[in-house]
Amino acid sequence: MTTLKARVVDVVHETADARSLVLEPAEGDRDRFSYRPGQFLTVRVPAGDGWAARCYSLCSSPLTDDRLKVTVKRVDGGLGSNWICDNVTAGDVLEVLRPAGTFTPSSLDDDLLLVAGGSGITPVMSILKSCLAGGRGRVALLYANRDERSVIFASELRALTERHPDRLTVVHLLESVQGLPTSAAVRSLALPYSGRQAFLCGPEVFMDLVTDALGDLGHRVHVERFFSLEGDPFEDPDEPEAEVSTDAAEIEVEIDGETRTVPWPRSERLLDTLLRAGVDAPFSCREGNCSACACVALEGEVTLDANAVLDERDLADGLILACQARPVSDRLKITYDG
Repeated sequence: MTTLKARVVDVVHETADARSLVLEPAEGDRDRFSYRPGQFLTVRVPAGDGWAARCYSLCSSPLTDDRLKVTVKRVDGGLGSNWICDNVTAGDVLEVLRPAGTFTPSSLDDDLLLVAGGSGITPVMSILKSCLAGGRGRVALLYANRDERSVIFASELRALTERHPDRLTVVHLLESVQGLPTSAAVRSLALPYSGRQAFLCGPEVFMDLVTDALGDLGHRVHVERFFSLEGDPFEDPDEPEAEVSTDAAEIEVEIDGETRTVPWPRSERLLDTLLRAGVDAPFSCREGNCSACACVALEGEVTLDANAVLDERDLADGLILACQARPVSDRLKITYDG
């Protein structure tokens, strides 16, 4: 069973349309809630007579916060965001999948440029706090919002800036003051931080504008995009087949500090093989549209049925999507612990 349970300890009203849920893992599930800065939780939400799933980024830091926290901003017509903002209260228990995602820095010691629009600050805040607490690098944040009242984590950002004046720079872009962000304005503000790795999250139009603005400044831009999930990933995986196909590769998988070797039928996707074998592999959409199931191929070659999130650099670094991967080599080795 891949589903975890988390109790809502507190609901924080960040702004008029944004709520943060402070979560406590169920007894016995705590170890499966370990996470890296910038990752997200997949939450089960009611949908008519059935269920659906939505992904929400963790704004807490594994280095500074005792409990996990996700922030949800109400979206017009949003199935999950409206249900959470209208109904979830302290004491409720949510069904979630284990934290996942690749929107996370490889080192907390690097100088970073963080760019957020609206509720896109959520995973960026996790990265920012983690770098300041556990790294040596400098961090610059460009944060766009409609007006001052819509700035999520405003007081927390002020406190962090006062605590780390030599390492943290925060620049607010307010539509009510400067007007809508332009490519030229973003480029000018980002220019002093040329060459840094950039982490970007926000509305699609905003992210396209920022990606274009950073294009020739030497940044490697990491973008976090979320899709509405079509199915219900909380459904139990199919029962194992009675016999494993003789046409199978062999896969060695490292996860949570342990190593397992299992046969991988060539007709089956990697995630299904791992779940059948009882490996607690992370996942969310199962459609190749998020990065929850991403892992690193250390040995061997795979093909991907679909891929909407990994770029050429990711693929060159060995990243693959377990929910879409099929074996090419006879023997492969992957890790989730890199």
